[in-house]
Amino acid sequence: MEHDHDEGRRVSRRTALAGLGSIGLGALLAACGRGGGSTTTATASDGASVTVSPQATGTADLTGLFAGSNTCTLSPSTTQGPYYFDADKVRSDIREDREGSRLRLAIRVQDSESCQALPDAVVEIWHCDAAGHYSGAEALSTGGGGAPGGAPGGTPPSGGPGAPGGTPPSGAPGGGSGGGQGDLVPQDDKRYLRGAQVTDKNGIVSFTTIWPGWYSGRTVHIHAMVHVNDERTLTTQLMMDESLNSAVLGKQPYAAHTGRDTFNDGDSIYEPAMLLKITEDGDGHLGVITLAADPDKDGR
Repeated sequence: MEHDHDEGRRVSRRTALAGLGSIGLGALLAACGRGGGSTTTATASDGASVTVSPQATGTADLTGLFAGSNTCTLSPSTTQGPYYFDADKVRSDIREDREGSRLRLAIRVQDSESCQALPDAVVEIWHCDAAGHYSGAEALSTGGGGAPGGAPGGTPPSGGPGAPGGTPPSGAPGGGSGGGQGDLVPQDDKRYLRGAQVTDKNGIVSFTTIWPGWYSGRTVHIHAMVHVNDERTLTTQLMMDESLNSAVLGKQPYAAHTGRDTFNDGDSIYEPAMLLKITEDGDGHLGVITLAADPDKDGR
Protein backbone atom coordinates (compact mmCIF):
# COMPACT_ATOMS: atom_id res chain seq x y z
CA MET A 1 0.00 0.00 0.00
CA GLU A 2 1.44 3.36 -0.99
CA HIS A 3 0.40 6.70 0.41
CA ASP A 4 1.51 10.30 0.06
CA HIS A 5 4.13 10.67 2.77
CA ASP A 6 4.84 14.36 2.01
CA GLU A 7 1.78 15.34 4.02
CA GLY A 8 3.14 13.67 7.13
CA ARG A 9 6.82 14.54 6.80
CA ARG A 10 8.36 15.60 10.11
CA VAL A 11 10.21 18.91 10.29
CA SER A 12 12.19 18.95 13.53
CA ARG A 13 9.63 18.55 16.35
CA ARG A 14 6.74 19.99 14.34
CA THR A 15 5.42 18.87 11.00
CA ALA A 16 4.74 20.40 7.62
CA LEU A 17 1.25 21.61 6.91
CA ALA A 18 1.27 21.10 3.13
CA GLY A 19 2.27 24.28 1.36
CA LEU A 20 2.22 26.44 4.50
CA GLY A 21 5.55 25.75 6.19
CA SER A 22 6.43 24.03 9.46
CA ILE A 23 3.43 24.22 11.78
CA GLY A 24 2.56 21.74 14.50
CA LEU A 25 -0.54 21.22 16.59
CA GLY A 26 0.57 23.63 19.29
CA ALA A 27 0.97 26.55 16.89
CA LEU A 28 -2.21 25.58 15.11
CA LEU A 29 -4.19 25.53 18.36
CA ALA A 30 -2.81 28.90 19.36
CA ALA A 31 -3.75 30.38 16.00
CA CYS A 32 -7.25 28.92 16.01
CA GLY A 33 -7.67 29.98 19.61
CA ARG A 34 -7.58 33.60 18.57
CA GLY A 35 -10.91 32.93 16.92
CA GLY A 36 -12.92 34.69 14.26
CA GLY A 37 -13.11 34.16 10.54
CA SER A 38 -12.44 31.23 8.30
CA THR A 39 -8.65 31.65 8.33
CA THR A 40 -6.13 32.04 11.11
CA THR A 41 -2.48 33.00 11.32
CA ALA A 42 0.28 30.92 12.86
CA THR A 43 4.04 31.23 13.08
CA ALA A 44 6.22 28.68 11.32
CA SER A 45 9.41 27.32 12.88
CA ASP A 46 11.47 29.69 10.73
CA GLY A 47 9.62 32.67 12.23
CA ALA A 48 7.53 33.36 9.15
CA SER A 49 3.86 34.25 9.56
CA VAL A 50 1.56 32.03 7.51
CA THR A 51 -2.19 31.93 6.97
CA VAL A 52 -3.86 28.66 7.93
CA SER A 53 -7.18 27.88 6.29
CA PRO A 54 -9.37 25.00 7.41
CA GLN A 55 -8.26 21.94 5.45
CA ALA A 56 -9.41 21.85 1.85
CA THR A 57 -9.94 18.15 1.35
CA GLY A 58 -13.34 18.28 -0.27
CA THR A 59 -15.47 18.77 2.85
CA ALA A 60 -17.95 20.89 0.91
CA ASP A 61 -19.22 17.80 -0.87
CA LEU A 62 -19.74 16.05 2.51
CA THR A 63 -22.24 18.53 3.92
CA GLY A 64 -25.25 16.68 2.50
CA LEU A 65 -24.22 13.45 4.22
CA PHE A 66 -25.13 14.96 7.58
CA ALA A 67 -28.78 15.48 6.65
CA GLY A 68 -30.88 13.98 9.41
CA SER A 69 -27.96 13.70 11.82
CA ASN A 70 -28.32 17.18 13.31
CA THR A 71 -28.28 16.97 17.07
CA CYS A 72 -28.09 19.34 20.01
CA THR A 73 -27.32 16.53 22.45
CA LEU A 74 -23.89 16.75 24.04
CA SER A 75 -21.68 13.93 22.76
CA PRO A 76 -20.57 11.34 25.33
CA SER A 77 -17.29 12.19 27.00
CA THR A 78 -14.77 9.44 27.71
CA THR A 79 -11.29 8.93 29.06
CA GLN A 80 -8.53 9.76 26.60
CA GLY A 81 -6.92 6.39 27.35
CA PRO A 82 -3.24 5.81 28.09
CA TYR A 83 -1.94 6.26 24.53
CA TYR A 84 -2.73 9.92 23.75
CA PHE A 85 -0.05 12.49 23.00
CA ASP A 86 0.33 15.46 20.68
CA ALA A 87 1.65 13.68 17.58
CA ASP A 88 2.46 16.92 15.72
CA LYS A 89 0.69 15.61 12.64
CA VAL A 90 -1.62 18.10 10.96
CA ARG A 91 -2.85 15.98 8.05
CA SER A 92 -5.91 14.28 6.59
CA ASP A 93 -4.38 10.95 5.48
CA ILE A 94 -3.05 9.26 8.60
CA ARG A 95 -2.39 5.77 7.23
CA GLU A 96 1.35 5.95 6.55
CA ASP A 97 2.45 2.32 6.02
CA ARG A 98 -0.42 0.63 7.88
CA GLU A 99 -2.32 -1.98 5.90
CA GLY A 100 -6.05 -2.41 6.28
CA SER A 101 -9.46 -1.63 4.86
CA ARG A 102 -9.68 2.02 3.84
CA LEU A 103 -11.97 4.14 6.00
CA ARG A 104 -12.81 7.74 5.19
CA LEU A 105 -14.15 9.73 8.13
CA ALA A 106 -16.27 12.88 7.93
CA ILE A 107 -16.71 14.53 11.32
CA ARG A 108 -18.91 17.55 11.89
CA VAL A 109 -18.46 19.58 15.07
CA GLN A 110 -21.25 21.76 16.42
CA ASP A 111 -22.16 23.60 19.60
CA SER A 112 -24.32 21.35 21.78
CA GLU A 113 -26.59 24.24 22.82
CA SER A 114 -26.99 26.33 19.68
CA CYS A 115 -26.56 23.49 17.16
CA GLN A 116 -24.39 25.91 15.18
CA ALA A 117 -21.30 24.66 13.37
CA LEU A 118 -17.97 25.25 15.11
CA PRO A 119 -15.50 26.43 12.46
CA ASP A 120 -11.78 26.61 13.21
CA ALA A 121 -11.98 23.89 15.85
CA VAL A 122 -9.15 21.35 15.84
CA VAL A 123 -10.13 17.67 15.69
CA GLU A 124 -7.57 14.99 16.55
CA ILE A 125 -8.08 11.27 16.04
CA TRP A 126 -5.92 8.27 16.93
CA HIS A 127 -6.47 4.51 16.96
CA CYS A 128 -4.72 1.16 16.80
CA ASP A 129 -3.72 -0.69 13.63
CA ALA A 130 -5.02 -4.03 12.34
CA ALA A 131 -2.95 -5.91 14.91
CA GLY A 132 -4.04 -3.75 17.85
CA HIS A 133 -0.84 -1.66 18.08
CA TYR A 134 -0.66 2.08 18.80
CA SER A 135 2.07 4.22 17.27
CA GLY A 136 4.28 5.87 19.83
CA ALA A 137 3.42 3.01 22.19
CA GLU A 138 4.02 -0.18 20.23
CA ALA A 139 5.78 -2.04 23.03
CA LEU A 140 3.24 -0.87 25.61
CA SER A 141 0.23 -1.82 23.49
CA THR A 142 1.61 -5.29 22.81
CA GLY A 143 2.48 -6.05 26.41
CA GLY A 144 6.06 -4.76 26.47
CA GLY A 145 5.27 -2.25 29.20
CA GLY A 146 2.23 -3.76 30.84
CA ALA A 147 -0.60 -6.12 30.07
CA PRO A 148 -1.01 -7.34 26.48
CA GLY A 149 -3.45 -5.22 24.55
CA GLY A 150 -5.31 -3.82 27.46
CA ALA A 151 -8.45 -1.78 27.86
CA PRO A 152 -8.03 1.97 27.92
CA GLY A 153 -10.46 3.41 30.40
CA GLY A 154 -11.22 0.03 31.93
CA THR A 155 -9.76 -1.91 34.84
CA PRO A 156 -6.03 -2.47 34.38
CA PRO A 157 -5.33 -6.21 34.10
CA SER A 158 -2.03 -5.92 35.91
CA GLY A 159 -2.07 -2.48 37.48
CA GLY A 160 1.47 -1.94 36.25
CA PRO A 161 2.89 0.94 34.25
CA GLY A 162 1.22 1.17 30.91
CA ALA A 163 -1.76 -0.89 31.97
CA PRO A 164 -4.84 0.78 30.50
CA GLY A 165 -6.88 2.64 33.05
CA GLY A 166 -3.87 2.94 35.34
CA THR A 167 -0.96 5.35 35.55
CA PRO A 168 0.35 6.35 32.12
CA PRO A 169 3.82 4.90 31.44
CA SER A 170 5.30 8.39 31.31
CA GLY A 171 3.85 9.49 34.62
CA ALA A 172 2.93 12.72 32.87
CA PRO A 173 0.36 14.91 34.58
CA GLY A 174 -3.18 14.87 33.34
CA GLY A 175 -4.94 17.79 31.76
CA GLY A 176 -7.92 19.04 29.78
CA SER A 177 -10.96 16.81 29.45
CA GLY A 178 -8.99 13.59 29.27
CA GLY A 179 -10.71 11.94 32.21
CA GLY A 180 -7.74 12.36 34.55
CA GLN A 181 -5.22 10.30 32.59
CA GLY A 182 -1.97 12.00 31.69
CA ASP A 183 -0.58 12.38 28.21
CA LEU A 184 1.84 9.69 27.15
CA VAL A 185 5.47 10.50 26.55
CA PRO A 186 5.99 8.62 23.25
CA GLN A 187 7.98 5.42 23.63
CA ASP A 188 8.98 5.16 19.95
CA ASP A 189 9.16 7.40 16.88
CA LYS A 190 6.13 5.94 15.05
CA ARG A 191 3.18 8.25 14.37
CA TYR A 192 0.87 6.21 12.13
CA LEU A 193 -2.91 6.46 12.59
CA ARG A 194 -2.68 9.79 14.39
CA GLY A 195 -3.55 13.19 12.99
CA ALA A 196 -5.36 16.50 13.36
CA GLN A 197 -7.43 18.73 11.09
CA VAL A 198 -9.18 22.13 11.34
CA THR A 199 -12.93 22.34 10.82
CA ASP A 200 -14.16 24.35 7.84
CA LYS A 201 -16.98 26.93 7.86
CA ASN A 202 -19.48 24.06 8.14
CA GLY A 203 -17.64 22.59 11.13
CA ILE A 204 -16.45 19.60 9.09
CA VAL A 205 -13.15 17.74 8.84
CA SER A 206 -12.31 14.62 6.88
CA PHE A 207 -9.67 11.96 7.42
CA THR A 208 -8.51 8.94 5.46
CA THR A 209 -7.45 6.05 7.66
CA ILE A 210 -7.97 2.28 7.96
CA TRP A 211 -10.61 0.34 9.85
CA PRO A 212 -9.19 -0.07 13.37
CA GLY A 213 -8.25 -3.44 14.74
CA TRP A 214 -8.94 -4.58 18.28
CA TYR A 215 -7.14 -5.55 21.47
CA SER A 216 -8.12 -7.43 24.61
CA GLY A 217 -10.81 -5.81 26.74
CA ARG A 218 -12.07 -3.26 24.19
CA THR A 219 -14.37 -3.21 21.19
CA VAL A 220 -13.27 -1.65 17.90
CA HIS A 221 -13.00 2.12 18.34
CA ILE A 222 -11.39 5.39 17.29
CA HIS A 223 -10.40 8.08 19.80
CA ALA A 224 -11.34 11.69 19.02
CA MET A 225 -10.52 14.96 20.74
CA VAL A 226 -11.96 18.38 19.90
CA HIS A 227 -10.06 21.56 20.77
CA VAL A 228 -11.95 24.88 20.79
CA ASN A 229 -10.17 28.15 21.57
CA ASP A 230 -7.00 26.25 22.45
CA GLU A 231 -8.79 24.10 25.07
CA ARG A 232 -9.62 20.41 25.10
CA THR A 233 -13.38 20.66 24.84
CA LEU A 234 -14.48 17.10 24.06
CA THR A 235 -12.75 13.74 24.36
CA THR A 236 -14.81 10.88 22.99
CA GLN A 237 -14.71 7.69 20.93
CA LEU A 238 -16.21 6.57 17.63
CA MET A 239 -17.63 3.06 17.15
CA MET A 240 -18.76 0.79 14.31
CA ASP A 241 -21.76 -1.50 13.90
CA GLU A 242 -20.82 -5.08 14.83
CA SER A 243 -22.06 -6.55 11.55
CA LEU A 244 -19.55 -4.35 9.74
CA ASN A 245 -16.81 -5.13 12.25
CA SER A 246 -17.32 -8.84 11.60
CA ALA A 247 -17.19 -8.40 7.83
CA VAL A 248 -14.02 -6.29 7.88
CA LEU A 249 -12.16 -8.18 10.61
CA GLY A 250 -12.82 -11.47 8.83
CA LYS A 251 -10.44 -10.42 6.04
CA GLN A 252 -6.70 -9.91 5.98
CA PRO A 253 -4.72 -8.39 7.55
CA TYR A 254 -7.22 -8.42 10.42
CA ALA A 255 -7.94 -12.16 10.24
CA ALA A 256 -4.40 -12.91 11.38
CA HIS A 257 -5.28 -11.44 14.78
CA THR A 258 -7.58 -14.00 16.40
CA GLY A 259 -9.34 -14.30 19.76
CA ARG A 260 -11.33 -11.08 19.90
CA ASP A 261 -12.96 -11.03 23.35
CA THR A 262 -14.99 -7.80 23.57
CA PHE A 263 -17.82 -6.53 21.38
CA ASN A 264 -19.98 -3.40 21.49
CA ASP A 265 -22.57 -4.88 23.83
CA GLY A 266 -19.89 -5.89 26.32
CA ASP A 267 -17.67 -2.84 26.11
CA SER A 268 -17.42 -0.62 29.19
CA ILE A 269 -17.34 2.61 27.15
CA TYR A 270 -19.63 1.94 24.18
CA GLU A 271 -22.74 4.08 23.76
CA PRO A 272 -25.08 4.05 20.74
CA ALA A 273 -24.43 7.79 20.28
CA MET A 274 -20.83 6.93 19.37
CA LEU A 275 -21.80 4.87 16.32
CA LEU A 276 -20.64 6.14 12.96
CA LYS A 277 -23.13 6.24 10.10
CA ILE A 278 -21.26 4.02 7.64
CA THR A 279 -21.76 3.40 3.93
CA GLU A 280 -19.70 1.59 1.31
CA ASP A 281 -17.18 3.84 -0.44
CA GLY A 282 -15.47 2.18 -3.40
CA ASP A 283 -13.06 -0.38 -2.00
CA GLY A 284 -13.62 0.86 1.54
CA HIS A 285 -16.14 2.64 3.73
CA LEU A 286 -17.22 6.17 4.61
CA GLY A 287 -18.12 6.94 8.22
CA VAL A 288 -20.01 10.08 9.20
CA ILE A 289 -20.77 11.48 12.65
CA THR A 290 -21.74 14.77 14.30
CA LEU A 291 -19.92 15.62 17.52
CA ALA A 292 -21.71 18.13 19.76
CA ALA A 293 -19.22 19.91 21.99
CA ASP A 294 -19.73 22.29 24.91
CA PRO A 295 -17.20 25.15 24.58
CA ASP A 296 -18.57 27.09 27.56
CA LYS A 297 -18.49 23.91 29.67
CA ASP A 298 -21.87 24.34 31.34
CA GLY A 299 -22.80 20.69 30.78
CA ARG A 300 -25.40 21.22 28.05
